[in-house]
Amino acid sequence: MKDKELIERIQHRFTRMIPEIKALPYTERLQRLNLWTLEGRRVRADLIEVFKMINGLTNVKFEVFFEFDTNCRTRGHARKLKKNRFNRDLRQHFFTERIINVWNKLDNQTVMASSLNSFKNNLDRLRRSGKMGLLLG
Repeated sequence: MKDKELIERIQHRFTRMIPEIKALPYTERLQRLNLWTLEGRRVRADLIEVFKMINGLTNVKFEVFFEFDTNCRTRGHARKLKKNRFNRDLRQHFFTERIINVWNKLDNQTVMASSLNSFKNNLDRLRRSGKMGLLLG
């Protein structure tokens, strides 16, 4: 967590170097520059990787890391991932565990995108609408 904050501070400093937007709050500077927070970029990259795995666009096999939740009582889209239980806190930081909740919160239009570019555009749409923050929180 400490390292993430240090790296994020570099982006804070960079955005303050632009004179026209120097006085604006950090989130507004990011919007004007059309940038994601570094945490947002990490989550976006993880979501893109899961999309590739589900659709066979990568050599990494989906079944090795995930399984679909077969519980038909769940709300949302049909591609929900099953969340496994674990006893160690260490495991919660693994890629497979940290991305499941975010993926399951995505809307149906996004997860059922017909192409990788369409998926990325849908993520950008969620970010512009302010819903991406809800997914991360």
